[in-house]
Amino acid sequence: MTTPAPTCWPTLTYRDAPAAIRFLVEGFGFSEHLVVPGEADGEVVHCEMVWPEGGGVMLGSADRSAGEVEATAVGAASVYVVTDRPDEVHRQCLSRGATEIRGLRDEDYGSRGFTVADPEGNRWSFGTYRGA
Repeated sequence: MTTPAPTCWPTLTYRDAPAAIRFLVEGFGFSEHLVVPGEADGEVVHCEMVWPEGGGVMLGSADRSAGEVEATAVGAASVYVVTDRPDEVHRQCLSRGATEIRGLRDEDYGSRGFTVADPEGNRWSFGTYRGA
């Protein structure tokens, strides 16, 4: 079965969007798909990051010259990412400076996962649970 193209994109806001992009690539394993720079140096008006196991997130700079200026408050997001590789992603996250919120563990409902915070405080949960 082929996974359909994502139709739901969580969107995050960062004070330092270029650093966030680097962290999501190096720390979590996302791929940079599209980055639309703004007028100011280091400004990101729009960015699409793709998760290798399907889906993705969008992000942008907190202060933007174009687009939705008053987006989600910096550090206010919470995102759940499905992965078949929770142990590997956990090691990678911590080695790149993510702050552990909930350690890697097996849950009563059958998932194996963990929760970390990125450098700007957004919470990211990774786990094997794909939903009912």
